[in-house]
Amino acid sequence: MPLYRGDGGAGDASTDAYASQIATYAQTATTKANEASASASAASASATAASTAQTAAETAETNAETAQAAAETAQTAAELAETNAETAETNAAASASAASTSASNAATSASSASTSATTATTQATNAASSASAASTSATAAASSASAASTSATNAASSASAASTSASAASTSASNASSSATAAAASETASAASETASAASESAAATSETNAAASASAASASESAAATSESNAATSASTATTQATNASNSATAAATSATNASNSASAASTSASNAATSETNAASSASAASTSATNASNSASAAATSATNAANSATAAATSETNVTNALTDYYTSAQVDTLLATIDGGTY
Repeated sequence: MPLYRGDGGAGDASTDAYASQIATYAQTATTKANEASASASAASASATAASTAQTAAETAETNAETAQAAAETAQTAAELAETNAETAETNAAASASAASTSASNAATSASSASTSATTATTQATNAASSASAASTSATAAASSASAASTSATNAASSASAASTSASAASTSASNASSSATAAAASETASAASETASAASESAAATSETNAAASASAASASESAAATSESNAATSASTATTQATNASNSATAAATSATNASNSASAASTSASNAATSETNAASSASAASTSATNASNSASAAATSATNAANSATAAATSETNVTNALTDYYTSAQVDTLLATIDGGTY
């Protein structure tokens, strides 16, 4: 009767039966070994894929953080550029206002300079006129003084003539009296004495007439001399006044000329200030334009950085998903959770 010997079935305890059973076991062991090797290779490949995915995830996370920092920096730069643009715009407006004020001041100074120059010309003309009038008055005073001197000389001559005529009249009267006395005392002195007496009386009358005419001429000469002296004094006073006016006009002309020069200098300075203000306004406007462009560029860079940050964050999420998918191909859900908890300190 055959004996039962396990999986080999019933049979005799021969060498062939044992050899067959051992071969079966060996085949099974080889299969299991191959399966174990394949599983080990798959596990190694999964581990490599997980490591690669982890590295990609870490790189994506780093890129996301870098992009986020760049976005924040770009945002700060955009805000600073906007502030600079506003400041430059304010400066441009202030410079434009200063340029307008300087231009107005220059126009006012130019008008003042023109007015002062006109006044100086008028004052110079007045000074010339006053000097001419003073010269004319001085000439008239000299003429009046000469006329007064001549009238005084004439008056003295007339007075001398009157004195001479009076003396002659007195002499003739004395002669007439002597002749009358001689006629009375000597009636014998006939016609000759009477004729001599008549001639003496006639001469006395003529001398008296001449004396009266000389006295009248002397009085007229004295009056003319007094009038001439008064005219000379008036002319001299007028000449002095005219000379004073001429001096005052000359001083006013010099002052007006100085004012005109000062106004012209102020006008030049104001014009220079206006040109400088206009240049400053143009520079400020250019700076404002540049700042506005910088602000626009910074805002664009901030938007680009924000987009890059979003893309990096998406890449990080995709890498995390890839790691999870690679692990679930060879491990259970619980094993995947355990593995993820050990990767990078459990950040996944």
